[in-house]
Amino acid sequence: MLEDLTSLVMTEGYKYGLSLVSIIVVYIVYKSIMGIIKRRGNELGLEPHIINILRLLVRVVAIVVASTILMTIFNISSDLFVGASALLGAALGFGSSQTINNVVAGFYVLISQPFKVKDYVKIGDLEGQVEEIAINYTSLYTPTFNLLKVPNTQVTSSKILNLTHEGVIKYTFTISFGHDYTERDITKKVIEPAIKEFCDIYCDLELRPPEAYLEGANRLEKIYLFRIFIPKGEAKILYTLQPELIECIMRNFDKLKTGQ
Repeated sequence: MLEDLTSLVMTEGYKYGLSLVSIIVVYIVYKSIMGIIKRRGNELGLEPHIINILRLLVRVVAIVVASTILMTIFNISSDLFVGASALLGAALGFGSSQTINNVVAGFYVLISQPFKVKDYVKIGDLEGQVEEIAINYTSLYTPTFNLLKVPNTQVTSSKILNLTHEGVIKYTFTISFGHDYTERDITKKVIEPAIKEFCDIYCDLELRPPEAYLEGANRLEKIYLFRIFIPKGEAKILYTLQPELIECIMRNFDKLKTGQ
């Protein structure tokens, strides 16, 4: 009886020891592969969202492998595993439906690629430079110089406008002027001098000169569309230079109003 008990304890101890060693090995291999993906991804210049997808796949495989090893060591029935998975799924479905929706939406964003990391986008009423596309959230670097995490469910349910094309952020905004001044006065005495003043300071930074168009008019004002061009991934420059351009425009408009 004592021998049987000792044998049982040794057997159970062996299983726990083997399972611990197995998990450690899986973890070491997992971290090594993660490091290789990050290193090789940077060397090959892969987009960050592609690296995120590869890391996610490795994480899922590691979990499956670890679960399979533990089930094999402890002779756990696959029926029990399926039942536990169903129970866990039901619990998650009732308690964490928003999280699951975010994960599903995250997969959709990563696969469909409506935007990539470092693209400048407008998502509904939000805008900013995409800093990270994770499973739960998309991180935006906003015009307030803050990092905003947007749930991926909100991303997939909103209109998305990608302002990044051909490696350039093409950012547009409008300024309105009253009908007290002719279109020629606005163009020649306000807009063109403002753009020239702006370019004298900043276009040496290899920035494309801003553009301006008369977009429309109503009974109260003329509406001009301005477009400023900033290299991709340089949202901080955009947030600094757009106010500078607006200041140049308004300074020249004030001169027009005072007759200078």
